[in-house]
Formats: sequence, C-alpha cells, structure tokens
Amino acid sequence: MAKEPKPYTAGQERFGTAFIRVASKVNAFIFRRTKGRFGATFPGGAPVCLMTTTGVKTGQPRTVALLYLRDGHDVVVVASKGGMSEHPQWYGNLVADPNVTVEIGADSTPMLAHTATDAEKARLWPMLVAMYKGYADYQARTDRQIPVVVCSPKPA
Repeated sequence: MAKEPKPYTAGQERFGTAFIRVASKVNAFIFRRTKGRFGATFPGGAPVCLMTTTGVKTGQPRTVALLYLRDGHDVVVVASKGGMSEHPQWYGNLVADPNVTVEIGADSTPMLAHTATDAEKARLWPMLVAMYKGYADYQARTDRQIPVVVCSPKPA
C-alpha cells in the first residue's frame, strides 16, 4: 500500500523554494545556450519549456523552466511548486499580467495565459499526471488546489 505524501515542513519549503529557484535558473541558462538541445527534457522524459512572465513587484522579465504538455496549439503548465503550500511566484506574475513568452527548443512564442477552468482542468489533469506522475503526489501533499495554466498563442 502506497504511503500518502506528508505536507512539507516550513524548513523543507524554504530549502525547496531556494533549490527550485537555482535549478530553474541553471536549466534556463543551459536551455538558451544550446537552443533547447539540452535542458529540454526532465529526467523520466517529460518535456521542458521556458516561460517568461513580468514580475509583479519589479516589472522585470522572470523566466522559469517548467514541464509542459501540448494541447493543440496551446501549451499547458502546472503551478505545482512541488506540492508546497503556496503557489509559485511565476503564477502570481501571470495572474497579474497574462502576457507570457514560451520557449520550446529554439522557438519563442508570445502567448496569453489563463488558469484552466474546472472543466479544462478535469480534462487536462489526467494527461498531465500521465506525462509526469509526480503531479498526483504534489496534489496529495498540499491542501491548495494546484492550478493548471493554459497558454494560447496570441492572435496575429
């Protein structure tokens, strides 16, 4: 019988937040330096994109490396933060300003992001968990509802 994941302690969340920040910066650097030849796949095979938001406080571009799922022309990402108790900072940025840029390989696409509706999430969540099983554990670990974000290409 599988053990239910426990919520993170405050110390684990501080460490995890710092680790995620550093790992994402390193991944973004390698991804861009190699035009997506390296850093574009997570261990286990899930694809990685870079998403750039505008910082709420700074107004500066903020780039994070995220697992993604293609859904037609849309790119779907998950604001999981590993199942920690608070949403990742990038999610607050895109809620405040839904204009994002998504980089997949050498391609960079301006997109509009929105939090998936309940119906969209119900359809997408099983596909996301099939792509990366960790998402189910992350949701089990936290009381917050982990947002699913749909990024759609901006109309020409």
